[in-house]
Amino acid sequence: MKSTTSLVATQYRLQQWAAQIQDCQNRPAGMKVDDWCAQNNIKMANYYYRLRQVREACIESVSQEIVPFPLGLLTSEIKDQTGEGLDLLIHGISIHVTEHTSSNLLSSVLKVIADAQ
Repeated sequence: MKSTTSLVATQYRLQQWAAQIQDCQNRPAGMKVDDWCAQNNIKMANYYYRLRQVREACIESVSQEIVPFPLGLLTSEIKDQTGEGLDLLIHGISIHVTEHTSSNLLSSVLKVIADAQ
């Protein structure tokens, strides 16, 4: 397990790399990546390594937000009658979700319901 210092250093490095990648993506039209890298004293191999690391970090953070949920648990349709949220009926349990509902709370509730099946 990484130490807190190591995790902070990794996050800082990823933020720096993400800024570099964004700068490269915003390079002038017609400028090639290798020209941008040469202009910014970055080896192409390093640029593509950093790009891969940033992408993997993004995928990892997004995948932690996704909750696998068997659709067979839904006993009725998902409704949005009020326009101000989402109503779910799962095994007789009614769940009202709004934009203010914490993703961690929703994830935990859905995991409990899926495990209770």
